Amino acid sequence: MLQKHNAEAHMIQYRNGLHCTARILKTEGIKGLYRGATPSFVGIAVEGSLFFGIYSQTKVYLQGGVQSGEPRPQVIIPSAAFSGAIISFVLGPTDLIKCRMQIQGTDSLVPKSSRYSSPLDCALKTVKAEGVKGIFRGGCATLLRESIGNVVFFSVYEYVRYHMHSNIKANSSNHRNLVDIGVGIASGGLGGVAFWLTVLPLDVAKTLIQTNPDKNCPRNPFGVLSSGWIEGVLYSLGATVSRAFPANAATIVAWELALKMLGIKRD
Repeated sequence: MLQKHNAEAHMIQYRNGLHCTARILKTEGIKGLYRGATPSFVGIAVEGSLFFGIYSQTKVYLQGGVQSGEPRPQVIIPSAAFSGAIISFVLGPTDLIKCRMQIQGTDSLVPKSSRYSSPLDCALKTVKAEGVKGIFRGGCATLLRESIGNVVFFSVYEYVRYHMHSNIKANSSNHRNLVDIGVGIASGGLGGVAFWLTVLPLDVAKTLIQTNPDKNCPRNPFGVLSSGWIEGVLYSLGATVSRAFPANAATIVAWELALKMLGIKRD
């Protein structure tokens, strides 16, 4: 919301994330905060399953099936980039539906007759108006965001995790569990912050491309970034980074806990 409305003319201007939240609550109520949540939940569920599975299996393949304790860039970088590229094909359509559902609630330029009644309605109307390729609008920006961002994310995560485990000794299994959770929170949270600090401009470009009412609008993210994007980055930076740490910390802790419960050994 901050990316779209503060990066284009004739839109509602939000001073910060708190101002945006307060205005949504005032005009739409609590349900306004969850507008577009359904495609996000679906996208995240599919993304998480594919993402970590592809990353882990690609790492195993590149390591020749041999586990190595110390992180290796020649393994992490291609594994992260490949998994990010694959999931971008899932995230592209779900992000488009989410963004379009979110902006219509406060966008005075969208007449009520043209608003979407549900995520499915949004998807069907998009395909009808723009064809199947319309649902993948912003795909290039999404692919770049996920490939580049996840290289940064996993590089930070793997190195922070390795060095923290190397320097923290646990004297019992209970302490080990607490250490694992603490390391997961720190490494996942820092990885998430690094991800968004790196690719936030690409995310702003993606949002502007996906929500542009002109179906023939420019699709090159770098062309979009050449003008009018800095406001979207600056206004959404605080909200994005403050969300990144807890969200990614929780994701990593859940992933590592699932691996432990399934008896899958980590490096």
